[in-house]
Amino acid sequence: MIKAYAAMEAGAELQPFEYDPGPLAPEQVEIDVEYCGLCHSDLSMIDNDWRNGQFPLVPGHEVVGTVAQVGSQVQGLNVGQVVGLGWHSGYCNHCNHCHSGDHNLCSRAEGTIVGHHGGFAEKVRADANSVVAIPDGIDLESAGPLFCGGITVFNPLVQFDIKPTDKVAVIGIGGLGHMALQFLNAWGCEVTAFTSSEVKRQEALSLGAHHTLNSIDKEQIAGAAGRFDLIISTVNVKLDWNLYLGTLNAKGRLHFVGATLEPLDLNVFNLLMAQRSVSGSPVGSPATITQMLNFAAHHQIKPQVEVFPFDQVNQALQHLRDGNAHYRVVLKR
Repeated sequence: MIKAYAAMEAGAELQPFEYDPGPLAPEQVEIDVEYCGLCHSDLSMIDNDWRNGQFPLVPGHEVVGTVAQVGSQVQGLNVGQVVGLGWHSGYCNHCNHCHSGDHNLCSRAEGTIVGHHGGFAEKVRADANSVVAIPDGIDLESAGPLFCGGITVFNPLVQFDIKPTDKVAVIGIGGLGHMALQFLNAWGCEVTAFTSSEVKRQEALSLGAHHTLNSIDKEQIAGAAGRFDLIISTVNVKLDWNLYLGTLNAKGRLHFVGATLEPLDLNVFNLLMAQRSVSGSPVGSPATITQMLNFAAHHQIKPQVEVFPFDQVNQALQHLRDGNAHYRVVLKR
């Protein structure tokens, strides 16, 4: 039996829960969970905001731990090895996306907390090819958020071949944005942070931004016309997207990693006349996660976290709900 914390119905507080995972499948590994990050996606699943929650629901998809068991067909992972698990716990391994290494785009990928019990538990199971070895040099206590938030903001740098000479802006300096600033600075880019908070403006500069712009000052934003090659939006609120499009250089890209739920109101001429693009992306593939971890280890990049013991999971979730997280929350065994 695996001991965990689960929401028994939508919106409920988590409570102790046990389940029998059955025999370990040949392609699976079992992980002893040491740390697990909390993410807004966990809250969305607990509240069933996306209407795909299955209850009892064990959240947790930013797992760091050690391999406890390996299935008979598993190669490359060994008992005792330090590993991480993110949003996906399995892939079909047969589609064109999986064959080309874009496992994160597999339409039949299994979510770690979607129809599957996640990492708010003593142990969690996943297919071996969704589990990523953690290299030396990574701080394990803060590593969990790299497996969701970190890879979400790192993935576009790889997908769109961002150059060290590019000028890149980040909208929203929070759980995602504070990691984006660190990655972009180490990547070699000229980095600008959009924020309306003076406190966050100072923190953005300390995290790697070279410049800041007030995200609610239309004159400041308009004054940055044609400046950026890429803008990464991490926010989930509606902004004046046409105003931000105007800050892009020719062939510039406005890229969404924050799930804004309202439709985008865009003037197509802002795209046509300067050949600009609008795009979005999810988390990255296991191969890209490995690349990110090696990059983070080399440049000593890590999320800023607040740590709670596992038995305070509901307090930790409320801390996140109240918007008090600075910048990520991690549960510790």
